[in-house]
Amino acid sequence: MNKLPTFREDDGMATIEYAIATIAAAALATLLYVIIDSEAVRAGLTSLIERALSVKF
Repeated sequence: MNKLPTFREDDGMATIEYAIATIAAAALATLLYVIIDSEAVRAGLTSLIERALSVKF
């Protein structure tokens, strides 16, 4: 007869923590992409770059 496996209190926690951190990082990256890809941010960055390139020395 096989015995059921015994689990310590924290078995598997590292894997779960890595999975949650990976999901959180992916969600943050998606949010940042959506913000950066917006028309307002794109126009602001374009304006900033154009002003920086047009400076007379």
